[in-house]
Amino acid sequence: MTDQSALIRRQVLFWSLAALLCVVMLWVFSGILLPFVLGMAMAYFLDPVADWFQRRGLSRLAATVFILVLFIVFLAAAVLIVVPVVGGQIVSFSERLPEYLDSLQALAVSARAGPLAFLFTGDELDLKQDLAQFASQGTGIVTSFLGSLWSSSLAVVNFVSLFVVTPVVAFYMLLDWDRMVDKVDSWIPRQHVATVRRLARDIDASVAGFVRGQGSVCLILGTFYGVSLTLVGLNFGLLIGLFTGMISFVPYVGSAIGLILSIGVALVQFWPDWPWVVAVAAIFFIGQFFEGNILQPKLVGASVGLHPVWLMFALFAFGTLFGFVGLLIAVPAAAAVGVLVRFALGQYLHSEMFFGRSPLVDPARLEARTPPHVIRSGVDPEPGA
Repeated sequence: MTDQSALIRRQVLFWSLAALLCVVMLWVFSGILLPFVLGMAMAYFLDPVADWFQRRGLSRLAATVFILVLFIVFLAAAVLIVVPVVGGQIVSFSERLPEYLDSLQALAVSARAGPLAFLFTGDELDLKQDLAQFASQGTGIVTSFLGSLWSSSLAVVNFVSLFVVTPVVAFYMLLDWDRMVDKVDSWIPRQHVATVRRLARDIDASVAGFVRGQGSVCLILGTFYGVSLTLVGLNFGLLIGLFTGMISFVPYVGSAIGLILSIGVALVQFWPDWPWVVAVAAIFFIGQFFEGNILQPKLVGASVGLHPVWLMFALFAFGTLFGFVGLLIAVPAAAAVGVLVRFALGQYLHSEMFFGRSPLVDPARLEARTPPHVIRSGVDPEPGA
Protein backbone atom coordinates (compact mmCIF):
# COMPACT_ATOMS: atom_id res chain seq x y z
CA MET A 1 0.00 0.00 0.00
CA THR A 2 2.90 2.32 0.77
CA ASP A 3 4.56 1.62 -2.60
CA GLN A 4 1.24 2.21 -4.37
CA SER A 5 0.73 5.55 -2.57
CA ALA A 6 4.29 6.63 -3.44
CA LEU A 7 3.72 5.72 -7.09
CA ILE A 8 0.50 7.73 -7.19
CA ARG A 9 2.23 10.74 -5.62
CA ARG A 10 5.05 10.57 -8.16
CA GLN A 11 2.54 10.36 -11.01
CA VAL A 12 0.55 13.30 -9.67
CA LEU A 13 3.73 15.37 -9.31
CA PHE A 14 4.93 14.44 -12.82
CA TRP A 15 1.65 15.30 -14.57
CA SER A 16 1.19 18.47 -12.52
CA LEU A 17 4.62 19.68 -13.61
CA ALA A 18 3.84 18.73 -17.22
CA ALA A 19 0.57 20.72 -17.11
CA LEU A 20 2.39 23.70 -15.57
CA LEU A 21 5.04 23.55 -18.30
CA CYS A 22 2.31 23.55 -20.98
CA VAL A 23 0.67 26.63 -19.43
CA VAL A 24 4.02 28.47 -19.25
CA MET A 25 4.77 27.64 -22.90
CA LEU A 26 1.32 28.89 -23.94
CA TRP A 27 1.93 32.13 -22.08
CA VAL A 28 5.44 32.64 -23.50
CA PHE A 29 4.46 31.90 -27.12
CA SER A 30 0.92 33.33 -27.04
CA GLY A 31 1.91 36.06 -29.51
CA ILE A 32 2.63 33.59 -32.34
CA LEU A 33 0.14 30.81 -31.58
CA LEU A 34 -2.90 32.18 -33.41
CA PRO A 35 -2.40 30.46 -36.82
CA PHE A 36 -1.43 27.20 -35.11
CA VAL A 37 -4.45 27.22 -32.81
CA LEU A 38 -6.76 28.02 -35.73
CA GLY A 39 -5.17 25.28 -37.84
CA MET A 40 -5.53 22.74 -35.05
CA ALA A 41 -9.15 23.76 -34.51
CA MET A 42 -9.88 23.32 -38.23
CA ALA A 43 -8.26 19.87 -38.21
CA TYR A 44 -10.20 18.85 -35.10
CA PHE A 45 -13.58 19.75 -36.57
CA LEU A 46 -12.84 18.42 -40.05
CA ASP A 47 -11.41 15.07 -38.89
CA PRO A 48 -14.87 13.35 -38.74
CA VAL A 49 -15.47 14.47 -42.34
CA ALA A 50 -12.11 13.03 -43.43
CA ASP A 51 -12.92 9.75 -41.67
CA TRP A 52 -16.26 9.66 -43.52
CA PHE A 53 -14.51 10.01 -46.89
CA GLN A 54 -11.95 7.36 -45.90
CA ARG A 55 -14.71 4.87 -45.13
CA ARG A 56 -15.96 5.40 -48.67
CA GLY A 57 -12.68 4.55 -50.35
CA LEU A 58 -10.69 7.80 -50.51
CA SER A 59 -7.16 7.88 -49.18
CA ARG A 60 -6.39 10.14 -46.24
CA LEU A 61 -4.34 12.45 -48.46
CA ALA A 62 -7.09 12.78 -51.09
CA ALA A 63 -9.76 13.34 -48.43
CA THR A 64 -7.64 15.99 -46.71
CA VAL A 65 -6.93 17.91 -49.93
CA PHE A 66 -10.57 17.79 -51.04
CA ILE A 67 -11.96 18.90 -47.66
CA LEU A 68 -9.53 21.79 -47.19
CA VAL A 69 -9.99 23.10 -50.74
CA LEU A 70 -13.77 22.97 -50.33
CA PHE A 71 -13.59 24.61 -46.91
CA ILE A 72 -11.32 27.43 -48.13
CA VAL A 73 -13.56 28.07 -51.16
CA PHE A 74 -16.68 28.37 -48.99
CA LEU A 75 -14.84 30.56 -46.48
CA ALA A 76 -13.51 32.86 -49.20
CA ALA A 77 -16.97 33.15 -50.75
CA ALA A 78 -18.51 34.03 -47.39
CA VAL A 79 -15.80 36.61 -46.72
CA LEU A 80 -16.21 38.20 -50.14
CA ILE A 81 -19.98 38.45 -49.72
CA VAL A 82 -20.33 39.39 -46.05
CA VAL A 83 -17.21 41.43 -45.29
CA PRO A 84 -17.89 44.33 -47.73
CA VAL A 85 -21.44 44.76 -46.42
CA VAL A 86 -20.51 44.49 -42.75
CA GLY A 87 -17.36 46.56 -43.23
CA GLY A 88 -19.35 49.37 -44.81
CA GLN A 89 -21.81 49.33 -41.91
CA ILE A 90 -18.95 49.42 -39.39
CA VAL A 91 -17.47 52.50 -41.04
CA SER A 92 -20.86 54.24 -41.23
CA PHE A 93 -21.69 53.35 -37.63
CA SER A 94 -18.37 54.67 -36.32
CA GLU A 95 -18.89 57.92 -38.26
CA ARG A 96 -22.40 58.43 -36.92
CA LEU A 97 -21.68 57.30 -33.35
CA PRO A 98 -21.06 60.85 -32.02
CA GLU A 99 -24.34 61.97 -33.60
CA TYR A 100 -26.18 59.07 -31.96
CA LEU A 101 -24.67 59.89 -28.56
CA ASP A 102 -25.70 63.53 -28.86
CA SER A 103 -29.23 62.50 -29.85
CA LEU A 104 -29.51 60.10 -26.90
CA GLN A 105 -28.27 62.84 -24.62
CA ALA A 106 -30.93 65.20 -25.96
CA LEU A 107 -33.62 62.53 -25.45
CA ALA A 108 -32.48 61.99 -21.86
CA VAL A 109 -32.59 65.73 -21.18
CA SER A 110 -36.09 66.01 -22.65
CA ALA A 111 -37.24 62.97 -20.65
CA ARG A 112 -35.96 64.66 -17.49
CA ALA A 113 -38.46 67.45 -18.05
CA GLY A 114 -41.30 65.05 -18.87
CA PRO A 115 -43.20 62.36 -16.97
CA LEU A 116 -39.98 60.42 -16.30
CA ALA A 117 -38.44 63.25 -14.29
CA PHE A 118 -38.55 61.18 -11.08
CA LEU A 119 -35.91 58.83 -12.56
CA PHE A 120 -33.32 61.59 -12.87
CA THR A 121 -31.52 63.45 -10.11
CA GLY A 122 -29.47 66.63 -10.34
CA ASP A 123 -29.71 69.41 -12.87
CA GLU A 124 -29.43 69.27 -16.65
CA LEU A 125 -25.69 70.00 -16.65
CA ASP A 126 -24.99 67.07 -14.31
CA LEU A 127 -27.03 64.76 -16.54
CA LYS A 128 -25.08 65.78 -19.63
CA GLN A 129 -21.80 65.32 -17.83
CA ASP A 130 -22.82 61.86 -16.56
CA LEU A 131 -23.87 60.74 -20.03
CA ALA A 132 -20.69 62.10 -21.60
CA GLN A 133 -18.57 60.37 -18.95
CA PHE A 134 -20.44 57.09 -19.45
CA ALA A 135 -19.95 57.24 -23.23
CA SER A 136 -16.29 58.12 -22.83
CA GLN A 137 -15.68 55.24 -20.41
CA GLY A 138 -17.50 52.77 -22.64
CA THR A 139 -15.53 53.86 -25.68
CA GLY A 140 -12.29 53.67 -23.72
CA ILE A 141 -13.02 50.12 -22.55
CA VAL A 142 -13.79 48.91 -26.07
CA THR A 143 -10.75 50.68 -27.52
CA SER A 144 -8.37 49.30 -24.88
CA PHE A 145 -9.80 45.80 -25.28
CA LEU A 146 -9.39 45.82 -29.06
CA GLY A 147 -5.93 47.32 -28.69
CA SER A 148 -4.86 44.57 -26.29
CA LEU A 149 -6.12 41.92 -28.69
CA TRP A 150 -4.21 43.50 -31.54
CA SER A 151 -0.98 43.94 -29.61
CA SER A 152 -1.09 40.47 -28.06
CA SER A 153 -2.03 38.48 -31.14
CA LEU A 154 -1.75 40.29 -34.44
CA ALA A 155 1.30 42.48 -33.93
CA VAL A 156 3.60 39.53 -34.60
CA VAL A 157 1.35 37.43 -36.81
CA ASN A 158 -0.18 39.72 -39.42
CA PHE A 159 -3.13 38.86 -41.61
CA VAL A 160 -0.97 37.68 -44.51
CA SER A 161 0.91 35.12 -42.44
CA LEU A 162 -2.36 34.11 -40.75
CA PHE A 163 -3.99 33.19 -44.04
CA VAL A 164 -0.82 31.47 -45.28
CA VAL A 165 0.23 29.52 -42.18
CA THR A 166 -3.20 28.42 -40.95
CA PRO A 167 -4.15 26.32 -44.04
CA VAL A 168 -0.71 24.69 -44.04
CA VAL A 169 -0.99 23.79 -40.34
CA ALA A 170 -4.55 22.54 -40.86
CA PHE A 171 -3.45 20.38 -43.81
CA TYR A 172 -0.68 18.58 -41.95
CA MET A 173 -2.68 18.27 -38.73
CA LEU A 174 -5.69 16.81 -40.57
CA LEU A 175 -3.47 14.47 -42.60
CA ASP A 176 -1.72 13.07 -39.49
CA TRP A 177 -4.56 13.43 -36.97
CA ASP A 178 -5.24 9.72 -36.42
CA ARG A 179 -1.53 8.90 -36.20
CA MET A 180 -1.01 11.69 -33.66
CA VAL A 181 -3.90 10.42 -31.53
CA ASP A 182 -2.50 6.87 -31.61
CA LYS A 183 0.96 8.13 -30.70
CA VAL A 184 -0.34 10.11 -27.71
CA ASP A 185 -2.40 7.08 -26.66
CA SER A 186 0.78 4.97 -26.65
CA TRP A 187 2.33 7.39 -24.10
CA ILE A 188 -0.45 6.90 -21.52
CA PRO A 189 0.57 4.88 -18.45
CA ARG A 190 -0.88 1.41 -19.00
CA GLN A 191 -2.16 1.35 -15.42
CA HIS A 192 -4.61 4.21 -16.14
CA VAL A 193 -5.19 3.81 -19.89
CA ALA A 194 -8.90 2.92 -19.55
CA THR A 195 -9.59 5.88 -17.25
CA VAL A 196 -7.67 8.36 -19.44
CA ARG A 197 -9.44 7.12 -22.57
CA ARG A 198 -12.82 7.55 -20.89
CA LEU A 199 -11.90 11.07 -19.79
CA ALA A 200 -10.67 11.89 -23.31
CA ARG A 201 -13.98 10.69 -24.77
CA ASP A 202 -15.92 12.79 -22.25
CA ILE A 203 -13.81 15.88 -23.00
CA ASP A 204 -14.20 15.35 -26.74
CA ALA A 205 -17.98 14.98 -26.39
CA SER A 206 -18.18 18.08 -24.17
CA VAL A 207 -16.04 20.28 -26.44
CA ALA A 208 -17.62 19.09 -29.68
CA GLY A 209 -21.14 19.23 -28.25
CA PHE A 210 -20.77 22.77 -26.94
CA VAL A 211 -18.74 24.34 -29.75
CA ARG A 212 -20.66 22.73 -32.62
CA GLY A 213 -24.03 23.12 -30.93
CA GLN A 214 -23.43 26.65 -29.65
CA GLY A 215 -21.87 27.61 -32.97
CA SER A 216 -25.09 26.56 -34.69
CA VAL A 217 -27.10 28.56 -32.15
CA CYS A 218 -24.95 31.67 -32.75
CA LEU A 219 -25.30 31.31 -36.53
CA ILE A 220 -29.09 30.94 -36.34
CA LEU A 221 -29.49 33.82 -33.89
CA GLY A 222 -27.18 36.11 -35.85
CA THR A 223 -29.13 35.43 -39.04
CA PHE A 224 -32.48 35.94 -37.28
CA TYR A 225 -31.48 39.19 -35.58
CA GLY A 226 -29.75 40.59 -38.66
CA VAL A 227 -32.64 39.84 -41.04
CA SER A 228 -35.37 40.90 -38.58
CA LEU A 229 -33.72 44.20 -37.63
CA THR A 230 -33.09 44.96 -41.30
CA LEU A 231 -36.73 44.23 -42.16
CA VAL A 232 -38.03 46.70 -39.54
CA GLY A 233 -35.74 49.32 -41.09
CA LEU A 234 -33.26 49.73 -38.23
CA ASN A 235 -30.04 51.45 -39.26
CA PHE A 236 -27.08 49.04 -39.08
CA GLY A 237 -29.52 46.21 -38.32
CA LEU A 238 -27.38 43.62 -40.12
CA LEU A 239 -24.24 44.68 -38.23
CA ILE A 240 -25.95 44.66 -34.83
CA GLY A 241 -27.65 41.33 -35.54
CA LEU A 242 -24.47 39.55 -36.64
CA PHE A 243 -22.54 41.01 -33.71
CA THR A 244 -25.25 39.84 -31.30
CA GLY A 245 -25.21 36.35 -32.74
CA MET A 246 -21.41 36.21 -32.61
CA ILE A 247 -21.32 36.90 -28.85
CA SER A 248 -24.38 34.78 -28.03
CA PHE A 249 -22.16 31.86 -27.01
CA VAL A 250 -22.34 33.47 -23.55
CA PRO A 251 -26.04 32.99 -22.68
CA TYR A 252 -28.03 36.18 -22.02
CA VAL A 253 -24.96 38.44 -22.35
CA GLY A 254 -25.03 38.57 -26.14
CA SER A 255 -28.76 39.24 -26.30
CA ALA A 256 -28.52 41.92 -23.59
CA ILE A 257 -25.75 43.80 -25.40
CA GLY A 258 -27.58 43.54 -28.73
CA LEU A 259 -30.81 44.75 -27.11
CA ILE A 260 -29.09 47.81 -25.62
CA LEU A 261 -27.42 48.72 -28.93
CA SER A 262 -30.63 48.22 -30.91
CA ILE A 263 -32.81 50.18 -28.49
CA GLY A 264 -30.29 53.05 -28.51
CA VAL A 265 -30.24 53.21 -32.32
CA ALA A 266 -34.04 52.78 -32.50
CA LEU A 267 -34.64 55.65 -30.06
CA VAL A 268 -32.53 57.98 -32.15
CA GLN A 269 -33.99 56.81 -35.45
CA PHE A 270 -37.69 56.25 -34.70
CA TRP A 271 -38.62 58.41 -31.68
CA PRO A 272 -41.38 59.52 -31.07
CA ASP A 273 -42.79 56.61 -33.18
CA TRP A 274 -42.51 54.30 -30.18
CA PRO A 275 -44.19 51.22 -31.85
CA TRP A 276 -41.03 50.71 -33.91
CA VAL A 277 -38.92 50.81 -30.74
CA VAL A 278 -41.23 48.19 -29.23
CA ALA A 279 -40.89 46.10 -32.41
CA VAL A 280 -37.09 46.17 -32.09
CA ALA A 281 -37.31 45.07 -28.45
CA ALA A 282 -39.84 42.34 -29.37
CA ILE A 283 -37.35 40.86 -31.87
CA PHE A 284 -34.86 40.24 -29.07
CA PHE A 285 -37.46 38.82 -26.70
CA ILE A 286 -38.63 36.43 -29.43
CA GLY A 287 -35.04 35.45 -30.15
CA GLN A 288 -34.37 34.89 -26.45
CA PHE A 289 -37.49 32.70 -26.20
CA PHE A 290 -36.42 30.50 -29.10
CA GLU A 291 -32.85 30.32 -27.82
CA GLY A 292 -33.85 29.21 -24.32
CA ASN A 293 -36.73 26.87 -25.22
CA ILE A 294 -35.82 25.41 -28.61
CA LEU A 295 -32.27 26.06 -29.81
CA GLN A 296 -30.31 25.46 -26.60
CA PRO A 297 -32.13 22.22 -25.58
CA LYS A 298 -32.08 20.77 -29.11
CA LEU A 299 -28.64 21.80 -30.38
CA VAL A 300 -26.53 22.07 -27.22
CA GLY A 301 -28.37 19.98 -24.64
CA ALA A 302 -27.86 19.65 -20.92
CA SER A 303 -25.08 17.06 -21.06
CA VAL A 304 -22.33 19.55 -21.94
CA GLY A 305 -22.14 20.82 -18.38
CA LEU A 306 -20.74 24.33 -18.99
CA HIS A 307 -22.37 26.78 -16.60
CA PRO A 308 -22.65 30.33 -18.00
CA VAL A 309 -20.77 31.81 -15.02
CA TRP A 310 -17.92 29.32 -15.40
CA LEU A 311 -17.80 30.05 -19.13
CA MET A 312 -17.61 33.82 -18.59
CA PHE A 313 -14.86 33.37 -15.99
CA ALA A 314 -12.88 31.18 -18.39
CA LEU A 315 -13.22 33.73 -21.20
CA PHE A 316 -12.01 36.60 -18.99
CA ALA A 317 -9.20 34.54 -17.42
CA PHE A 318 -7.81 33.09 -20.65
CA GLY A 319 -8.31 36.37 -22.51
CA THR A 320 -6.30 38.20 -19.84
CA LEU A 321 -3.51 35.62 -19.83
CA PHE A 322 -3.18 34.83 -23.54
CA GLY A 323 -5.03 37.59 -25.44
CA PHE A 324 -7.06 36.62 -28.49
CA VAL A 325 -5.54 33.12 -28.50
CA GLY A 326 -6.86 32.73 -24.96
CA LEU A 327 -10.37 33.55 -26.13
CA LEU A 328 -10.09 30.78 -28.74
CA ILE A 329 -8.94 28.11 -26.29
CA ALA A 330 -11.11 29.26 -23.36
CA VAL A 331 -14.18 27.18 -24.24
CA PRO A 332 -12.39 23.85 -24.89
CA ALA A 333 -10.20 24.42 -21.84
CA ALA A 334 -13.25 25.18 -19.69
CA ALA A 335 -14.98 22.04 -20.97
CA ALA A 336 -11.90 19.91 -20.27
CA VAL A 337 -11.44 21.33 -16.78
CA GLY A 338 -15.13 20.75 -16.09
CA VAL A 339 -14.84 17.07 -17.04
CA LEU A 340 -11.71 16.65 -14.92
CA VAL A 341 -13.27 18.38 -11.91
CA ARG A 342 -16.38 16.18 -12.11
CA PHE A 343 -14.16 13.11 -12.35
CA ALA A 344 -12.06 14.21 -9.36
CA LEU A 345 -15.23 14.89 -7.35
CA GLY A 346 -16.58 11.44 -8.24
CA GLN A 347 -13.31 9.85 -7.14
CA TYR A 348 -13.46 11.73 -3.85
CA LEU A 349 -17.08 10.72 -3.19
CA HIS A 350 -16.12 7.05 -3.67
CA SER A 351 -12.96 7.21 -1.53
CA GLU A 352 -12.02 6.79 2.12
CA MET A 353 -11.58 10.56 2.39
CA PHE A 354 -15.38 10.88 2.04
CA PHE A 355 -16.61 7.71 3.82
CA GLY A 356 -13.79 7.28 6.29
CA ARG A 357 -11.51 4.26 6.74
CA SER A 358 -13.55 1.08 7.18
CA PRO A 359 -12.62 -2.56 6.58
CA LEU A 360 -15.94 -3.36 4.91
CA VAL A 361 -18.23 -1.01 3.03
CA ASP A 362 -21.73 -2.21 2.19
CA PRO A 363 -22.44 -1.42 -1.54
CA ALA A 364 -26.06 -0.58 -0.73
CA ARG A 365 -24.86 1.86 1.96
CA LEU A 366 -22.32 3.29 -0.49
CA GLU A 367 -24.99 3.96 -3.12
CA ALA A 368 -27.40 5.35 -0.55
CA ARG A 369 -24.83 7.87 0.68
CA THR A 370 -23.63 8.85 -2.80
CA PRO A 371 -25.22 12.12 -4.00
CA PRO A 372 -27.76 11.57 -6.84
CA HIS A 373 -25.94 13.83 -9.34
CA VAL A 374 -22.81 11.63 -9.04
CA ILE A 375 -24.87 8.47 -9.66
CA ARG A 376 -26.45 10.07 -12.74
CA SER A 377 -23.07 11.16 -14.08
CA GLY A 378 -21.91 7.55 -14.30
CA VAL A 379 -18.44 8.25 -12.83
CA ASP A 380 -16.69 4.94 -12.17
CA PRO A 381 -14.00 4.82 -9.51
CA GLU A 382 -10.58 3.53 -10.45
CA PRO A 383 -9.60 0.15 -9.01
CA GLY A 384 -8.31 0.54 -5.49
CA ALA A 385 -9.96 3.97 -4.95
